[in-house]
Amino acid sequence: MIGEYYDIETTLQNRLLNIDEAIEKIESGAQEYRIGTRTLRRADLSVLYKERRQLQYELTLAQQRGGGMSVATFTRD
Repeated sequence: MIGEYYDIETTLQNRLLNIDEAIEKIESGAQEYRIGTRTLRRADLSVLYKERRQLQYELTLAQQRGGGMSVATFTRD
């Protein structure tokens, strides 16, 4: 891959949506569930709330700067 560009504001908004979905699932009683013989446990709410606050802060900063900030990543094949 030669390079990819990420819009910071969009990336933060998507991460925030994912955090909100995870919080909603836990608050509705799906902290832990079983699939066959495997038991899966979601992150603790306190961790998700902390991450949510951080993402909101970063998103606010990005919006105050007028957006338009992009990050490019380059990898070597």
